[in-house]
Amino acid sequence: MPYILQTNKLTKTIGSKNLVTDVSMHVKKGEIYGFLGPNGAGKTTVMKMITNLWKPTNGSIELFGQKLTPTSYEVFKRMGSIIEFPTFYDHLSGKENMVLHCEYMGYYNPNSIENTLEMLNIADAGEKPVREFSLGMKQRLGIARAILSKPELLILDEPTNGLDPAGMKQIRDLLKMLCTEYGITIVVSSHILSEVESIADTIGVINHGILKKEVTMKEISEMSLAYIELSVINTRQACYVLADKLGLNNFKIVEDEKIRIYDHCVSTQELSKVLALNDVEIVAVGKKAESLEDYFLKITGEV
Repeated sequence: MPYILQTNKLTKTIGSKNLVTDVSMHVKKGEIYGFLGPNGAGKTTVMKMITNLWKPTNGSIELFGQKLTPTSYEVFKRMGSIIEFPTFYDHLSGKENMVLHCEYMGYYNPNSIENTLEMLNIADAGEKPVREFSLGMKQRLGIARAILSKPELLILDEPTNGLDPAGMKQIRDLLKMLCTEYGITIVVSSHILSEVESIADTIGVINHGILKKEVTMKEISEMSLAYIELSVINTRQACYVLADKLGLNNFKIVEDEKIRIYDHCVSTQELSKVLALNDVEIVAVGKKAESLEDYFLKITGEV
């Protein structure tokens, strides 16, 4: 099958409000797909429809090559998920919650619960009632539950919520390991671009309920995104020199004292020399490359 998950013009309307419109996403088997968008962009809505929690108003979903229907129950044995905040039986321990999950998933492996809790660094907390868990511990337990049965497809909605930087790195490393060593396909949503940039093979950018772009990280890195960043005291004078003396036109002011120059016909040495000769005081100059954040802001029209 070409895609393990794809949606076709997926639309969800509640009342007169379109939450998402004509979302067609394509997730290849064995990749990490980063689903990017600001809060309220429609990420959770799409994930709720993929996991059959919400029914689409229009459009369709295919999982493992089969169209998803309201009675597609068996397909979810091949999936793991966290949508919004994971919920548990608070009076039961973490381990007891995991046992229940195994029972209703029909998954029986004597060592899987202990191994998975240890993988998430919450083995010692497994005997405690979940009501005593911190937000971060609940998030870890939710991820543990989602990966417990070694699913073929993992759907994670903002999985690093409530985690400290060390915990966030641990989850990133875990997701990469699950993908490379176990072949699990992962769709992970986030509004934190740096989190997705470090692990994703492909990204889908959604904003205002519309999927703006699907692109591989390799394609982004191969794009002509290199630029010279120039910090000066007088940006107006600097822009005049760039245009009039150097004949440049592909540049923009990004902050009050910074200019990004995308023309590749000029070197930093030549640039510094011409600016100095025209009495433009340079604070800093250097070559840089656009990050995923820069690309994201362009796609969503935020810059």
